[in-house]
Amino acid sequence: MQPHTQAQQQYGQEPMDAVTNQFGNMTMNQQTMPAVPLLGAPPNIAELSGPEPKIHLPANVSITNSPYANCDSSYKCCTVNAVPATEALLKKSRLPFALVLAPYRSLKEDDEPVPVVSDSVIARCRRCRTYINPFVTFVEGGQRWKCNMCFLLNDVPAAFDYDAHTQQQADRWKRPELNYGCVEFVAPTEYMVRPPQAPAFVFILDVSYSAVQSGMLATATRTLLDTLDRLPNEENRTNVAIITVDSALHFYNFSDGVEDPQMLVVADLEDVFLPQPDSLFANLTRSMEGIKTLLEKLPDMFKDTVNVNNALGPALQAAFKMLSANGGKIICLQSTLPNVGTGALKSREDVKLLGTAKETTLLNPASPFYKTFAVDCSRSQVACDMLIFGGQYADVATLSCLPHYTGGQTYYYPGFNASRSEDALKFAHEFSELLSEQIGLEAVIRIRASRGLRMNAFHGNFFIRSTDLLALPNVPRDQNYCVEVVIEDDLKTPTVCFQTALLHTSCTGERRIRVVTLCLPVSNSMSELYASVNQKAVADYLGTKAVERALTSKLDDARDAIVNKLVDMLGVYKSHVLGSAQGSTPQLTAPENMKLLPILALGLIKHDGLRQSSQIPTDMRTNAMNLLRTMPMQLLLPYIHPNFYSLHNMPPETGEMTENGVIFPPALNLTAERIEAHGCYLLENGQNIYLWVGRGVVPQLCVDLFDVNSYESLRGGKYTLPVLETPLNKKVNLLIGKIREMRRGNYYPTLYLVKEDGDPYLKIWFMSHLIEDRTENVMSYQQFLQFVKDKVKQHEQRRNDRIYKQVLMRLFFFSRCAIRLDQVPSRLVVFYQPLSSPFLVYIHFYFYYSFRYTHK
Repeated sequence: MQPHTQAQQQYGQEPMDAVTNQFGNMTMNQQTMPAVPLLGAPPNIAELSGPEPKIHLPANVSITNSPYANCDSSYKCCTVNAVPATEALLKKSRLPFALVLAPYRSLKEDDEPVPVVSDSVIARCRRCRTYINPFVTFVEGGQRWKCNMCFLLNDVPAAFDYDAHTQQQADRWKRPELNYGCVEFVAPTEYMVRPPQAPAFVFILDVSYSAVQSGMLATATRTLLDTLDRLPNEENRTNVAIITVDSALHFYNFSDGVEDPQMLVVADLEDVFLPQPDSLFANLTRSMEGIKTLLEKLPDMFKDTVNVNNALGPALQAAFKMLSANGGKIICLQSTLPNVGTGALKSREDVKLLGTAKETTLLNPASPFYKTFAVDCSRSQVACDMLIFGGQYADVATLSCLPHYTGGQTYYYPGFNASRSEDALKFAHEFSELLSEQIGLEAVIRIRASRGLRMNAFHGNFFIRSTDLLALPNVPRDQNYCVEVVIEDDLKTPTVCFQTALLHTSCTGERRIRVVTLCLPVSNSMSELYASVNQKAVADYLGTKAVERALTSKLDDARDAIVNKLVDMLGVYKSHVLGSAQGSTPQLTAPENMKLLPILALGLIKHDGLRQSSQIPTDMRTNAMNLLRTMPMQLLLPYIHPNFYSLHNMPPETGEMTENGVIFPPALNLTAERIEAHGCYLLENGQNIYLWVGRGVVPQLCVDLFDVNSYESLRGGKYTLPVLETPLNKKVNLLIGKIREMRRGNYYPTLYLVKEDGDPYLKIWFMSHLIEDRTENVMSYQQFLQFVKDKVKQHEQRRNDRIYKQVLMRLFFFSRCAIRLDQVPSRLVVFYQPLSSPFLVYIHFYFYYSFRYTHK
């Protein structure tokens, strides 16, 4: 995306002058970073799309000097690009030390594929099991290699320099694992507990009254029909089963050759069993016609239902019995709150608790069944995806336990109604992408680090099988994981390394190991640490920790934790990096690479998942929290800091294709001050796209963009922009399409039309994204900066008071000692002669004479 700074008026009045960069161009320096004043100026949001701080490694630290020796930051990055040499320095810096991972991210069009090592020659350290990588060293004439984690010498495999395909000597230095920080090994049989199993999918379809009336069932079956050919089925081994559920379970007999599957009903929910268990799975290739016939008939089979019950728990137990032997995936489409059988839930939405300290009780699971069931699934390599349709309360907090512990994904569709084309299109797109996704199966993740470092806490959708082994029956694309790191021993080496190994089975049945290696320098300098901070990774970490805090404590505590961490970092920067000369300034400052961290922190505090409000339904807040925890960093940034564009005065080159992609309009700051009464604006956060239309918009814009004659003719709410031949309409449709394409992942943003004097709730929802303004009882950006500044000053004052008290106590102690040794005051002066301050000498005499006077 290529920003532009000049705008040309097309509709209405002259636009306001663009906000200029107040601080000029700051240059990166390895040792220090310029201090940037924060108060009094809007954040320069154009720099959010800028690069992270460079990683300054010593010369020749990589054996091949490859520019790709370190993994790309989209696969793995650290909150700091220089690692503190000691735990004491890390504690003193107050900086978070964590890794942000997306090891199985999807590839964009311009991304290079991950290099594959297919010769089954895998060199690993005998002691710590690190995989050979660009940061090892070869010794003894290349016959052995020294591990860069534990420094053990290992023998180089005999076939390491041999090309099995050409049966000739190979060039060692061209091997992918020595040149790339992210590689994938084709695993030999010793990496398999059992042969790779055939992919298996069990679809649990809600056929209760609400599922049928909302159109969910019809849309789901139609989408599944259209996507059958895209299901992973490379070797024609994929198996499919369907369970429909209301107050009973309905299975379907897919015996070979059956073109019209027979329904098998199980009404006993207390003791779930599988009728004809050998015939419930259909091979996707051999039984394609039977599967299609069933999917075509399902909507008509239940169109007249009046059954309002749902037995999700027993359906899950049945699906688990079908998959537990070989593993697989449960895809559950749920429209009714489960209310019968095991795992039955009750509506617990209580509007009186929203926005209070007790709201946390609504955000945690109501039943232990779903977590226990999910853990059992994880042990048997069974994953679960949940697609939840909320006409009413759906208890997303409880149902999302299933994906959380099995490596799955949760999708939430509040108020779903398939008669609205926008609802149907969003669900169909996301469901189709979910089904066709090239996932990893039967996976485990282990993260190794250099001696002295240890992985301390893990965040994401997985089950922790042992202290450092993460189990994922399913590895979706673009899932984010956050790992906290602690320093156990002082780091004596100039660099440290982190290596993530993802062992998984591909959809083609091939066992593979994706290895992602990151090397960072070690530093003893506080200024270098602060110059290396990756503010985007820190924001990701703060969001993840805040969600954890909200669920274990209170939402207030989660928001306070974000503020306190920001205050700690800026306070240490002022006192320990700037020092007494610059630190005494009353201005709130941050290093160049951290100057946007306050606006990102404020974006988290004002986010639907965390902000103080009594108007956010529990299901919506829970879904927002799930996204904060699992979104990769590239998707998270617009989710907490949306992109905001003016459409009525776009530059003429907007929408053109360049080598850098589609040209977008200049991004605006998130404040209502940028909104003009005659203007039209686009705001997007990756989940939704909003078109704001001011009531003073000129009629010609309505004609050119919306194909209506006037503002009054526009309909607010969910919206589909018409396709017209006008230049403005073409550009806006292109921008919307590109936004949907850029948001890597399965999500399909819904488009909303927001009229200035339209639906008040929709207007408030739009305005809540303008995070630089004051909203409800949450501060504006400038108020927030002033609040942070005051907190920094308070912390500094408390710190100075502590130091002052310690000095006084020591002086008082030594004064008393001096009196007992000698009653002559001159001895006291001589005793403190190295202290040059006359004020300190005065203090000594004050204590001395005070003591003499009180003990006469």
